[in-house]
Order: sequence, then structure tokens, then C-alpha cells
Amino acid sequence: MPETLVASVAALGVEYHKLKPGRRFWDEVREYNKTYAGRATPLYHAKRLSALVGVKVYLKREDLAHTGSHKINNTLGQILLARKLGKKRIIAETGAGQHGVATATAAALFGLECVVYMGSTDVVRQSVNVERMKILGTEVRAVISGTQTLKDAINEALRDWVTNVRSTYYLIGSAIGPHPYPLIVRDFQSVIGNEVKSQIQDAEGRLPDYLLACVGGGSNSIGLFSPFYNDRKVKMVGVEAAGKGLHTGMHSASLTQGKAGVLHGTKTLILQDKDGQIAPAHSIAAGLDYPGVGPEHAFYKASGRAEYVSITDDEAVEAFKLLSRMEGIIPALESSHAVAQLMKMKKRFKPKDIVVVCVSGRGDKDIEVVMNYKARK
Repeated sequence: MPETLVASVAALGVEYHKLKPGRRFWDEVREYNKTYAGRATPLYHAKRLSALVGVKVYLKREDLAHTGSHKINNTLGQILLARKLGKKRIIAETGAGQHGVATATAAALFGLECVVYMGSTDVVRQSVNVERMKILGTEVRAVISGTQTLKDAINEALRDWVTNVRSTYYLIGSAIGPHPYPLIVRDFQSVIGNEVKSQIQDAEGRLPDYLLACVGGGSNSIGLFSPFYNDRKVKMVGVEAAGKGLHTGMHSASLTQGKAGVLHGTKTLILQDKDGQIAPAHSIAAGLDYPGVGPEHAFYKASGRAEYVSITDDEAVEAFKLLSRMEGIIPALESSHAVAQLMKMKKRFKPKDIVVVCVSGRGDKDIEVVMNYKARK
């Protein structure tokens, strides 16, 4: 991390560890999750999809949370944390725009100044979310350096934070960055897995056999996985973006293709070239277009607790259409990767298996992307 930020990051860790055991803070988080974000989100038995796959498939409907994705779980928690620290200005990065929208929403709720950095490539392909952020009163700054995607947006947000460290809180959107950010994001997103645990017990009287979720930075997946960490019979499958194919080099599969390194203050698995420089990432899903991954996922892989696979752009688009037509649910392209993996695992499942798939966000933002993709085919 830049030297200027070390003290601020350390102070954030100290403050969070003071707040974390406190019942009062979490009561406030839960209250906003319930009355503002619309939690708990449903665990939906997808009957037509279940018949197609041959097992019971449940969808965790994070697309029904306020702002249309799981991102609101984290932004509400971190905004409350920022207020405890006395910060008046919020900055964030965004790829697909869902974290940007959720941050803009939470900042508007509490009357805080907000600036969101977004790669200019993502500004074009997620223009609807850009307009949503502006309507909410947030300034969106397009980043034209590097690959003009999520990695570069984070770089610019860090530069801003260095300049404005006293007044500003950097609200990271995924389970990445220096400690304590991966811990903070995991804790706020674990509401997903905790709800699933309770809901599946009510519905089936037992835990699921499989959990499936997409992995970019990895916040929705670590939120789903972590409450099940000690439930060893529950298998976890994280789904990365294979982009145009792992053999092409145009992918975002850092867990399956990356090497250990340091990026944005985190030691984790990173896409690198032969000289150890950060390699460009690619995915049709802007929220998965990142050359690294949350360090806890790297640990889950190294320890064998979770399995990580990858899905191509073509497979994700087909799954996007499939879920829309089978269940009347238009998923985000990020979530479509998990749906595609569900279909690929049909032969692996046993008839009595129960599978939970995290639909991390809704696909309104991706309709134009899919239309353009189909037009190029």
C-alpha cells in the first residue's frame, strides 16, 4: 500500500475490531438490511430448472435486494462504519456498476459526498448504472489509464484516497484490498450464507450438498461460502470467467490460471505475465473483469475447501438466456456464470442432491451487452 495510507488502514482495522464484537453496531446493520435493503432475500425453489438438471435447485435471490444485487449488504455496513470514523466523503471503485450504485444509494441515504471511479470501458458497457449513480447524486469519474476496467478504477481510487485521507473513506466493493477489507466485506456479505442456512433448513430440514457462486473479486461467493466453512459435507464451487477461453489469454481466471503475488495491498493469486507484471483480464461480465481474487478464496483453494472452475463468455450468455426463459429471472452476466456451471455439473449430481446457486444480481444492466454480443456472432 502507499505509505500515506498505512496508518489509515491500520486505524480502520483497530476500529473495526472494536466494533465487531459489539451488539449495538450489528443491530444497526441488521435494521438497515431489513427495513431498507429488503432482507431477507428469498431462497427460491426453481422447479423447472430442477427438472432440467435432475436435482433440487434453489436460487438465492440477491437480485431482489435493494439496488438489484448483493452489493448493498456491504455498502450499508461500510457506510455505517465510515460514520463511526467521522468521515464525510466516500469514494469507491466499480466494474459492473452494481457496487457503484449501491454505494451511491447508501451515500444518498446518509447525505454523504460520494465519488465513484469506473474504467471508461465499463462506463460504456454499463451506461445504465452510470446514469443511476448520477441520479443518486454521485460523481462518476471515468478512468482512461491502463485497460480502463476495474483494476484501473481501483488504482485511481487509491490515488484519491492518498490525497484526501483525512476526510475520505474508501468503500471497497469486493473481498480484496489490504487487511481488514477482505474481512470486513466477508463479514457484511455473510448475511447471504447465514440466511441460506436457516432457509434451507426450513425448506428441506438439512443443509445443501452444493453451493455455487460466481467469483471475480469474490464477495458474493465468500458471503455464501464462509458460514458453511465448517460444514464439511457441503461442497463449494466458485465459478470464474474463462472469457474467450483459457487458451486465448483473454480471461479473468486468476484462481485457475494465476500465480501468487501482491495486488492492491493483498497477497493472493494474480494473473501475471512472464515478467511478473499484472496481465490484462477479460470477461463479458464487467464485475468479473479483475486480474486477482480475494485472498480468502486463494486460501479456500489451497486448502481444498472449495473447488474453482471457469465458464466462457459463450456459456455465460447461454445461461443468461436459459434462466430467463426457464424461470422468468433475468440474471446478471456475473451470476450467469454460476448458472452455466450448474448445467455443466448435471452428470455429477446424484438424484437426491440439493444445490444452492447464488443469483448475485439482476440482469437489466446487461441486456444491451448481450444484444451487442449476439449481433457480433
